[in-house]
Amino acid sequence: MSVPINLVVLGPPGAGKGTQAVVFAQQRGIPKISTGDILRDAVQSGTELGQRAKATMDAGGLVDDQLMIAIVRERLGRADVASGFVLDGFPRTVAQATALDEIMSGQGALAVVDIAVPDDALVARLALRRVCGQCGNTTTVAAGAEVPPCERCGGELVLRSDDTEEVVRERLRVYADATKPLVDYYSSRPTFRAVDGNQAPDAVGAALNGAVDDILRELAVSGAAAGGDR
Repeated sequence: MSVPINLVVLGPPGAGKGTQAVVFAQQRGIPKISTGDILRDAVQSGTELGQRAKATMDAGGLVDDQLMIAIVRERLGRADVASGFVLDGFPRTVAQATALDEIMSGQGALAVVDIAVPDDALVARLALRRVCGQCGNTTTVAAGAEVPPCERCGGELVLRSDDTEEVVRERLRVYADATKPLVDYYSSRPTFRAVDGNQAPDAVGAALNGAVDDILRELAVSGAAAGGDR
């Protein structure tokens, strides 16, 4: 029986973790689950949890840990995650990570991969990101080159207000303060790996796949050893 691939992808804003999570999930044939996906699904389902989340978001508030954990618990209890999943955007806090450990009890090991990118590289990368003012398509432009029209609809590509250097550095500071403790929480585990995110997307994807395969091999060996000890 194959080992489920239960993967959490960590990384700072602009590291490309969302894109990598989508590609990895498609390659492995498992669902990619983001906090946005979970919340939209919960709201559309009309469940009690979804109604509570909708009321909070409609009021302009942030969904708290307790409600987010409950929604993730429900999502990870569905049949389509039997072969594994990729989580993007959860956990964001150590409290959420602790709850996820409890949710995963008896459901297989949790692999955690941190896509690490230096702050200066992230600032430079996001400075080249543009969004279409008409259709919302996001793309990256070449440094020093004239900004072309949107390839999807021909609209004007503009710099997002949160992609300026000052805002990006503040987002990275907030990430370091609030989310980076997750790396400390997970880093001592044999199922944790960090990969270099400061390279071409295909290379990052290959590193992510290699890291997960390495974790699965280690789990297989430790499982065989434990079986032999019985």
